[in-house]
Amino acid sequence: MSLNPTPLDREPAPGAVLLSGIPGSGKSTVAAALAARFGASAHVEVDALQGMIVSGGQWPSPTPAPEADRQIFLRARNACLLAGSFARAGFLPVLDDVVVRSSHLDFYRETLTSVPLHVVFLAPGPMVAWQRNRTRAKVLDIDWSPLDEAMRTELGGEGIWIDNATLTVAETVDAVLAATGLTPAAHLSSV
Repeated sequence: MSLNPTPLDREPAPGAVLLSGIPGSGKSTVAAALAARFGASAHVEVDALQGMIVSGGQWPSPTPAPEADRQIFLRARNACLLAGSFARAGFLPVLDDVVVRSSHLDFYRETLTSVPLHVVFLAPGPMVAWQRNRTRAKVLDIDWSPLDEAMRTELGGEGIWIDNATLTVAETVDAVLAATGLTPAAHLSSV
């Protein structure tokens, strides 16, 4: 006898989106707005998964820390597990995470294989990201703008890059949809 007679999975989502960018680039805001365009979707905020660690958690910092680096991959693994589960159940997952190294991006690509993964980098530039960071509720006290150059250097030829410095959230979502080819209306009808 099955504990759950209702099947959880159905036609899988048409893909998953990984939104990356430096802090202040608009990842979380755009990810939530992008997910809202679909009739069945999930926003997987990777920072929230890091925040689930009650004891022993180490957030990334500008200073090299092996344990913090290990936890970057742990939270990415957990994000991929969630995203894969949502995708198999027909919900398009939209993940947001700061991905700076090719090994981190490769990990996402190798771990989330149940649906096509669309990688999108929001790149408003370090000055715009810093300004945005200083005016939002989740203000960071560390200037992460040097990550912009590191991200462009290591991942410049990867994924889709969108300069959203002068775009509204809705315009950025439109740009992501156009660049990925994902169509919310088509996904609505399959749910």
